[in-house]
Amino acid sequence: MNALDLFCGCGGLSLGFEKAGVNVVVGIDSWQDAINTFNFNHKSSKGLCKDLSKIEPQDIESELEGQQIDIIIGGPPCQGFSIAGKRIVDDERNKLYKNFVKFVAYYKPKAFVLENVPNILSIGDGLVRDSIVKDFSDLGYTIQHEVLKASDFGTPQNRRRAIFVGLLNNKFEFPSKTVDKFTTSLEALSDLPEQSVCDGEQYSSTPLSNYQQLMRSNSQKLYNHQITEHNAKTIAIISKVPDGGNYKDLPMELQNTRRVHIAWTRLNSQKPSFTIDTGHRHHFHYKYNRIPTVRESARIQSFPDDFIFLGSRTSQYKQVGNAVPPLLAKAIAVQLLKYL
Repeated sequence: MNALDLFCGCGGLSLGFEKAGVNVVVGIDSWQDAINTFNFNHKSSKGLCKDLSKIEPQDIESELEGQQIDIIIGGPPCQGFSIAGKRIVDDERNKLYKNFVKFVAYYKPKAFVLENVPNILSIGDGLVRDSIVKDFSDLGYTIQHEVLKASDFGTPQNRRRAIFVGLLNNKFEFPSKTVDKFTTSLEALSDLPEQSVCDGEQYSSTPLSNYQQLMRSNSQKLYNHQITEHNAKTIAIISKVPDGGNYKDLPMELQNTRRVHIAWTRLNSQKPSFTIDTGHRHHFHYKYNRIPTVRESARIQSFPDDFIFLGSRTSQYKQVGNAVPPLLAKAIAVQLLKYL
């Protein structure tokens, strides 16, 4: 089965589909850093840096080299859905989503998978959800949608994503969870050292959990594990927060040092992580007095250690934080292949 990944980012969705046996032919994204990482890690795919609001589906046909597209996957940004009364207002940013629809209309794949933030199902009392369902139903697809939680599929993170799946000749049933027991932050990270490691150095310990063994299965060396040096005041404050704690655990005079409710939050070593962001520096390691490294963030997202992130450290955090967890993507792909 051949897939086309639109708004691919660094390729978390692509990686999950590849691990299920799908051939991702092309990935497209407008951010060059993400495409550099995509191309470095997806050796049998071609990442193109293009703005999907400015190209037509036929513009990339030559890149497909005559291969038929069976599945289109992707996560178009949907912050363009401005609502007035009972209708969606035309907004420049809607072009991105509309282009996803256009690609599906042009290539008529057997199936498509569209992922987005959970509240896309409830915006405007379901107006956006119904509009998405109608757009694809009009093309002949039977649409199912559900919010899936990444931790139900082995990812050590409670990230929730809204998933729309469309099939031409069938009704999709979403996969049941693949794990009985959640993977904890401790099981995800405890083999990674407190201090920085130069790219390409050996691991300093053996895997300490099944999850770590899985993440390290194709990797002999460690990459993207450089720590952020915080100032003495930050280190002093975070050292007062216990494993799994947050700003409420601080003395009153320190509670308002950062005016966001997620400030000074430590991972809980005995639970999956909360949803990681793109590097805002409010979330700290469950044990060490620092934010997680890019590699630790990648582990929380279920990227294996042989997936290496390129670009500046700020860019790497953003690439990781924006991605779909590969283990979640794989579970969707495995289920989808049963219908194809």
